[in-house]
Amino acid sequence: MGKTADLTAVQKAIIDTLKQEVLYQGTSVGSLWEGKSVAENAAQREETLGDLRKQWTESGVETSRATVYRRVQEMGYRCRIPQVKPLLNQKQRQKRLTWATEKQHWTVAQWSKREMPKCLKSSVKVNAASYQEILEHFMLPSAEKLYGDEDFIFQHDLAPAHSAKTTGKWFTDHGITVLNWPANSPDLNPIENLWDIVKRKLRDARPNTLDELKAAIEASWASITPQQCHRLIASMPRRIEAVISAKGFPTKY
Repeated sequence: MGKTADLTAVQKAIIDTLKQEVLYQGTSVGSLWEGKSVAENAAQREETLGDLRKQWTESGVETSRATVYRRVQEMGYRCRIPQVKPLLNQKQRQKRLTWATEKQHWTVAQWSKREMPKCLKSSVKVNAASYQEILEHFMLPSAEKLYGDEDFIFQHDLAPAHSAKTTGKWFTDHGITVLNWPANSPDLNPIENLWDIVKRKLRDARPNTLDELKAAIEASWASITPQQCHRLIASMPRRIEAVISAKGFPTKY
């Protein structure tokens, strides 16, 4: 066999993005296939590699199943089936249930007053100081434009930069209310659905350079309509009811 062609910069960028979405580090969660038979494990791994290769192909990265497997092993990651729900322990489920019960009677108008850090991707690692600079220079102007003098509630997850004491002090000093947030709850966060819309649009764009990739991302984000955002916000009461019905377990959202 001939030597596999080197990946272009944009292909590597696409792979890195897909890696964040469909792979996990084996040392952090443990084996997905634990407790299953050898035959079941083999069949599941083949299916997962096939799904991963399909996503790479749709993103403009032509490669064989063997190359996919090799690249995955080189990166030190194991495959898993996409869209696996987060594992929740009893304490986390109880916190989700309590959180949902407290907000069971919130209206869509109340949910509309949330400000989310749209300029950040959850997989991007920033420290507390950097995060506060982003809040200062990007979030505050955005909130001023959206809400003027009206009060709003800021939402972010429990990433270390978000939960740092200095970040909490920053919000207190600026008089901004922060929405308490239960851990491992992407099903309660409509921003995840917006990122999914962007990813689907990128698969059709097929950029060839990093500049084209950046432009495609910006165009995909700009194409999201206010109506789409409103529908996602309007889904919050249903998400809350789903968590309560599931007694804190993950939901379909």
